[in-house]
Amino acid sequence: MAELLSIHPQNPESRKISRTVEILVRDGIIIYPTDTVYGVGCDLFNRKAVEKLCQFLQIKPHRLNLSFICNDLSHISDFVKKLETPVFKILKKSLPGPFTYIFEANSNVPKILGVEKKTVGIRVPNHTIPLAIVKELERPLISASLKNSDGSEYMTNPEEIFKTFHKRIDLIIDGGEGRVVPSTVVDFTSDEPAVIRQGAGDFEQYL
Repeated sequence: MAELLSIHPQNPESRKISRTVEILVRDGIIIYPTDTVYGVGCDLFNRKAVEKLCQFLQIKPHRLNLSFICNDLSHISDFVKKLETPVFKILKKSLPGPFTYIFEANSNVPKILGVEKKTVGIRVPNHTIPLAIVKELERPLISASLKNSDGSEYMTNPEEIFKTFHKRIDLIIDGGEGRVVPSTVVDFTSDEPAVIRQGAGDFEQYL
């Protein structure tokens, strides 16, 4: 049975963030708000939790195309093969923000996940709750956008989320009503960045 925890979206209570981190460290899966849609995720470095997340999402580990939620740019070089100066400038201007950036993964990523991965999605959401969680955890979350049971639409209401998933999740954070537009996904694996999903962010303004 999941715990439902209401956290202030502008000023997250430190004891509640600590409680969230405690659950993550104990192999927990959490549902939490972002600057776009609600996300579901776990500690990136907790192999048991990642397996549980795969089961929840009904995906095989080798098909794991999920985002790494970081709290600032310092983590990114741990997972990305190369980060050219012009690209870093774009990241610095646009993050935190409603973007997921796809890069070539370095050799750390398959070691962490235990599966071969050529690319990695990086996300630094402009929302105090996930940023506070990752900062206290001191490791990124691995995460996916939360959809309803049949995968047809994003879920926005924390109480409805709790009713739907309370038997399958360890913690559900109520950070207020979520949004229905996901992040904009930008592919940086080629010479020029390419928007592969237009979402909440206007990427063109940062070029």
